[in-house]
Amino acid sequence: MDLHYIRRGTGRPLLLVHGIGGSWRSWNTIIEALAAERDVIAVDLPGHGESPQLPGLQSIGTLADALTSFLTQHDLLGIDAVGSSMGARLVLELARRGGVLGAVVSLDPGGFWQGWQIPFFYHSVAVSVKLVKALQPVMPALAGSAVGRTVLLPQFSARPWAVDSQQAIDEMHTFAHSPAFDELLDQLAHGEVQPPAPKGSITEPLVIGWGRQDRVCLPSQAKLALEKFPDARLYWFEQCGHFPQWDQPAEATRLILAATSRQAFTDASIAQARPTKASASAGPKAAAVGAALALLAGGIWLLSSRQKRSRNGAAHPTGRANR
Repeated sequence: MDLHYIRRGTGRPLLLVHGIGGSWRSWNTIIEALAAERDVIAVDLPGHGESPQLPGLQSIGTLADALTSFLTQHDLLGIDAVGSSMGARLVLELARRGGVLGAVVSLDPGGFWQGWQIPFFYHSVAVSVKLVKALQPVMPALAGSAVGRTVLLPQFSARPWAVDSQQAIDEMHTFAHSPAFDELLDQLAHGEVQPPAPKGSITEPLVIGWGRQDRVCLPSQAKLALEKFPDARLYWFEQCGHFPQWDQPAEATRLILAATSRQAFTDASIAQARPTKASASAGPKAAAVGAALALLAGGIWLLSSRQKRSRNGAAHPTGRANR
């Protein structure tokens, strides 16, 4: 099978791999900045965006095989790569296999949870996605407003109100419409544990970036990630949630370009001027949040009313069953 992808820019090729429920549009916040210096190839993983679902098992292993086949087909083996969330786990797995990727940047990778963190990840994301699916009739209005994003995205962003509105609308749509989502979520939580890459086995640059306020892949999980990938360098994004490309797009761009260009860099040179604590914590006031909660409750009520009417209609198709 082939994967849907977009290609922009010129220069050394750079692969972008989105997370679970996403699409190539997950990178919209930084793709133009990257394309100014690189030949950027952003794929839709199987069962996401415009790519068909894989036959059989949906797992990290089968996605990694499909991505390797795509790169082989397009003569792109050895390409530098950036992954986000599940995509970050995928690029780590491909780096571990060897011969598939060049330099790698892995942003907030999944799969390094243990103990209570496993059900926390699984159920928190599962509930979020059920809510997103339930609210699809009113989702454009919700995701299109700063107040709505504050309610919808606090699990994924440290500053959800500041996330680009079209970015939020696109992401909430693909979350709700990925046919592979449920099985992949189960596989991420309960499937094969990520195998380690022994020290010295990865010779290309490898950087793991992590948001300090990540509420999906908790920052404490970075310790296990480094234990399994001891050749990796860890970079912390301050005032940042699960998606550095959303919360700190300029900083994420600098890290990606420096790491995949094989430049020597310091954390300070990548961080540069960070937002002040006051500006980072500023957000909608309590009244706005209250309005968002009212909108949310209204959306749930609307959906439940429709479902109730639908059930009643199915039970009494003629409308005279109790007469």
